[in-house]
Amino acid sequence: MTSAPEHTTTARTTEPGRPPVVDAATWQAARDELLVREKAHTRAGDALTAERRRLPMVEVDAAAQVVGADGPVPLLDLFAGRDELVVYRHMWHDGAPHQGQCEGCTVSAWSIDDAAVYLHAAGVSLAVVTTGPWDEVAPFVAFMGYAQPWYSVRDTPPPLGRTWARSPASCATAAASSSRTRSPAGASRSRTRCSRCST
Repeated sequence: MTSAPEHTTTARTTEPGRPPVVDAATWQAARDELLVREKAHTRAGDALTAERRRLPMVEVDAAAQVVGADGPVPLLDLFAGRDELVVYRHMWHDGAPHQGQCEGCTVSAWSIDDAAVYLHAAGVSLAVVTTGPWDEVAPFVAFMGYAQPWYSVRDTPPPLGRTWARSPASCATAAASSSRTRSPAGASRSRTRCSRCST
């Protein structure tokens, strides 16, 4: 008769990549210590987010051209008749296959559809912009099945169309940003609060 092998605490603690097995009190002490640092991390992130919201604004030409499914259109058209516009800036790797585009931006673009429903109800439009050339962006958007309107700002003047890092290595440490723009209400220029998209 063969008995099952015994899995001792010593065997489990020495297995590479596994944390030690301890009693509940030791675990709770370690968890409490980590929680203090987690809360500090959260507060620091909240403070940085508040600073980002207080960044100075840059005036953007509402007539600046972007390229979408209907060809070149002025930036003002992205408002779609609403009072405000949220712009998500998607990193782009020129010439890369669909699976080679920014992983973080790809996931984020998936998650904004529900937000768009809420924003539209509040009178806010949502659009995705990227520096990728439209002939590369269009098939990517179709393949991914994104519902929100996308636009290429490759030839759009800064700051909306400024170039940010497009290499996979730099994209791993870059943060795509959302820019909130208020409708110029008939004026020829609008204003947008932008945060940096690259390190």
